[in-house]
Amino acid sequence: MSIPSRSRKACMVSLLATTAIITPLLAPATALAEEASDAPAAAVGEADGSQGGLGDIVVTATRTAESVQKVPISMQALATAKLEQRQIKSMSDFANLLPSVSFDGLGPGRQNPYFRGIVPAGGRYDATGYYIDDMPMMSLSAGITSGFPDIHVYDLERVEALAGPQGTLYGAGSLAGTIRFITKKPVLGKFELGYDLEVNKYDAGDFGGVAQGYVNIPATDNLAIRAMGFYRHDGGYIDNIPGTLTYNLGDDNPLTSYTMTNEEFVKDNYNPLYSYGARIQALWEVAPGWEITPQITAQEQIAYGYFNYDASTEITGDHQNPGGDLVVHDYEETRQLDRWFQASLAIHGHIGDFDLVSSTGYYKRRIKLINDYTYYTVAYDQFSYYENYLQFFDRNGELINPTQYTKGNSFQDKFNQEIRLTTPKSWPFDVTVGGFYQWQKNKINNDYATHGLDDIIGYTAGGSYSEGGNTTTLDGFGIPIEDGGTMITLPAALRREAFYLSEYNLTMKDSAIFAEGHYEIVPNLTLTAGIRYFWTESALIGWGGIAGKARYSSSAWYFPTMSVGCPVPFTDRLDCVSTNPLAADKTNRYKEDGETHKLALTWQFEPSKMVYFNYSTGFRPGGANSPVSIRGTAVPAPSYKAETLTNFEFGFKTTWANIFRLNAAVYYEQWKDIQYGVQVVGAAGGGFTGNAGDARVYGVEFDADLKLGDVTISTSGAYTDAALDGNFCAYRIVGEAGFEKYDSCTEEDGNVAAKSGTRLPRQPKFKGNTSVRYETYLSDELSGYVQGVAYYQTGATQDLNETYAELLGDTSGFTSFDLSFGVKKDGWGAEIFVQNVFDKRGWLTKNTFCQIQVCEHSSRVYPIKPRFMGIRFGQKF
Repeated sequence: MSIPSRSRKACMVSLLATTAIITPLLAPATALAEEASDAPAAAVGEADGSQGGLGDIVVTATRTAESVQKVPISMQALATAKLEQRQIKSMSDFANLLPSVSFDGLGPGRQNPYFRGIVPAGGRYDATGYYIDDMPMMSLSAGITSGFPDIHVYDLERVEALAGPQGTLYGAGSLAGTIRFITKKPVLGKFELGYDLEVNKYDAGDFGGVAQGYVNIPATDNLAIRAMGFYRHDGGYIDNIPGTLTYNLGDDNPLTSYTMTNEEFVKDNYNPLYSYGARIQALWEVAPGWEITPQITAQEQIAYGYFNYDASTEITGDHQNPGGDLVVHDYEETRQLDRWFQASLAIHGHIGDFDLVSSTGYYKRRIKLINDYTYYTVAYDQFSYYENYLQFFDRNGELINPTQYTKGNSFQDKFNQEIRLTTPKSWPFDVTVGGFYQWQKNKINNDYATHGLDDIIGYTAGGSYSEGGNTTTLDGFGIPIEDGGTMITLPAALRREAFYLSEYNLTMKDSAIFAEGHYEIVPNLTLTAGIRYFWTESALIGWGGIAGKARYSSSAWYFPTMSVGCPVPFTDRLDCVSTNPLAADKTNRYKEDGETHKLALTWQFEPSKMVYFNYSTGFRPGGANSPVSIRGTAVPAPSYKAETLTNFEFGFKTTWANIFRLNAAVYYEQWKDIQYGVQVVGAAGGGFTGNAGDARVYGVEFDADLKLGDVTISTSGAYTDAALDGNFCAYRIVGEAGFEKYDSCTEEDGNVAAKSGTRLPRQPKFKGNTSVRYETYLSDELSGYVQGVAYYQTGATQDLNETYAELLGDTSGFTSFDLSFGVKKDGWGAEIFVQNVFDKRGWLTKNTFCQIQVCEHSSRVYPIKPRFMGIRFGQKF
C-alpha cells in the first residue's frame, strides 16, 4: 500500500508548489478572535476582531500573558472559536490542525503526539509535554498500552502547541514540544451558563452523541465557581467478522492440533466509545492582588474493540483470514477502562512589586485493559522451539485452546510543585526564576494469559502426552522433569491465568531550578535567555517472565527469603524480582543531572511585525534496564544514556492591515543518542532500551490567515525532513556478559540496523490543512456560515530499523475534506457537519502485536475517521 518513491516526491513537490502559490492569499486556522482568560482585558479588547478584522490570541506559553504574535517561538494557539468550528473533541481531532504534530497509537487513550519527527521508540520519559494549565501529565506506558489520557475538549480558552525543545520552562518531558490545555477560569461577578447537544453517526457505523454544559456562579463579590460536565458516546465503525484458525502444534498429531472460531465475538461496529467527566474550579480573591484557584478534573473512558483494522489479506501461512475495509478477526474481547483525575491548587499574588505564582498538583490514573492477543500466539506457533509454549492439557487430557489474551491493571500517581517569582515591571529587564519538583510512580501489572491455564494437569513438547508410564514433562524453558509412573504437574500459570507475567514498580523523581529573562538591548530589539538545572532519579523493580524463569533463572530472587528461584504460582504481592534485590542500587537505579538552555533575539520592527532567532536545547533522561531472559538465561542489558535535542530556528510573525496574517519559521535540529526499544527474538517478548545514534531534522512551518469581508481563508503546513545522521549500529548478545552495541558498523559487515540518511518514522514529510469559511447575516438577527476544510499529508515510514520498516511497510499519503453549515441567533447556534466527506481511508500508523519480524503478517492500520456526520445545537446565557 505504499507509494513509490518517485510518486511520493512528485506528490510532495506538487503540494509544496501549490502551497507556495496560495500562501500569500491564505491564512491559517490558528488564530481567530478569542479572549484569553489570563490576559489583561484592555489588551484583548484592542484586537478582538470586533471591527471585522483578524482577532488576536493572548497566550501564556512563556509563563507570561502576551499575544501569540509576539512569542519568539514557532507555536499555534487553537482558541475556543476554532475548536468549536472544527468539532474538536479529543487528541486525534486537534492533531489534524497541527501540521508539525504526528501521533501514533491504537485508539482513544492509547495515543502519543510528537513534534517535528522527534518520535522516540524507547525510554521512560515522554518526548512531548502534556499539560492542563500549569499541571504536567504523563503517559502511562504499560507494555500493552501506552498513551496520554484523551482529555475532552470543552470549556477551554485554547489549546497551545509549542514546537521544538521547551526544556527551560517545561523540563524533561518536553524534548520535542509541549501541548497545553488552557481551561476557562471562573469569572467574578458574572453568571454564565451554556450547553451543547450533538447527535452523530459514522456513515456505515452506529449512532453516537454528546451532551455537555458549563456554569459560572458568582458566589460572593470575591468568590466564583465554574463547573463543566460532559457525556460522550461514539458509535463503532469497525466490524469483527467470522474467522477460523488452526494451530498445528504437533504436525499431524490430533492431540496437539486445535481449531477455533471467533463466533462468540463476531459483531458489527464493535468499537464504540463511552466517556464522561467533569471539571470544577473556584476563584477566591482573598485580598487585593492575591488569588487562589483550586481545580479538579476527572474523567472516565471505556473503549471497546480495536481502532486499527486488518488491511492485509493473509495473517500467516497456515492461518488465512481475508482482510478488508474496516474489519478485523478478533478471537477474544478487547476493552480498555481509562479513569483519571487531576487536582491542582494555583496561588497568584504579589510580594511588593514582585509577582509570585505557586502551582501544586496531584494526578492519578488507572487503566484496566483486556486485549485480544491471538496473533501473537499465532506467530509463535510457527517456531518449533515454542511448541511446549502452546501445549496445555486439561484434566480430561484434552488440549486447551492455546490462544492468549492480555489483561492489564496499571496505576499512576504523580505529585508536582512549582514556584515562580517574576521581577517588577518597572525594572529595565524582567526575569522569572523558579523551582520545580515532581514525584511519580507507575505500577504496571500485565497478564499474558490463556484461559484455563490455572487448572491444567501438565504440558509437554513435540506433541507427546501420556497419562501413565515413564513420562517426561518440560517446564517453560524445556528443562526435563522425570517421574517413574505418572506425569508431574507443574504450574504453568504464574498468577491467575498468566503464562507470561509482567509486574513492575517504576518510581521517578525530578527537581530543577530555572530562570528566564528578557532585556531590550535597543528599542524593539529584545534578548531572551533562559537556563534550567535538573536532577533526575529513577528506580525500577519487578518481574517479567514465565514459570521456568521464576524457578530456575539466576535473576529470579524471592524477596521473603532472599533466595534464588521463586515458587510458582506467585502470591498476591510483588515478591519475585528480576534481579538481585541486594544489588538493586547498581542494576535498577539511575541518576542524572545536567542543564538545558535557550537564547532568542527578537526584532519588533513594526508593532504588528517581527522577526526572531531562537536557539534552544532539550533533554530526556536515560535509565537502567532490567535483565532480559534469553532461552532460560538472564542476560543483563546495559543502561541507556540521556538523549538531547538542539534547535536552531529563524522565523517571522506579521499582520498586515488587520486582515492578513503570515507567520513562518525554518529550523534545524540535532537529536543525539536517540533512545530506541531493542526487541529480541527468543526473549519471550522481552527487550530493552538502547541508544540508536544521532539524527538531524530540518523543516519549514507556516500559517496564514486572510479575511476579506465575510470570507476567511486559512492555511497552515509543515515540511519536515528527519533522518539519521550516521549509521545506527545493531546490538548483539555477548554471552552471559549481556548485550553490547557495535562500536562501528558497515553494511558490508551486516551489523547496521539502519544506515545514515534513513528517515525517522511516523512523521510525514508534508502535512497541512486549508479552510474557507463564509459568514454572513441572513437577517437582522440571524447569521449563518458555510465552511470547507481540506487536510492533506504525505506518507511515512513506520520503524527506524530498515529491515523492520520494510516488513511493516509505509503508510500512504492522503487527502480528506470536511464540510459544515450553521446558523446563530441571540446566544443559540445550530450546525450540521460532515467529516471525511468522500470517506477516504487515510492511514495514520501501522502496528503489530509483537516484534515486527515475528508478527509482520498480522499488522493492522490506524485510520483517520471514516465518514462522520452530525447535528449540533447549543446555547449560551
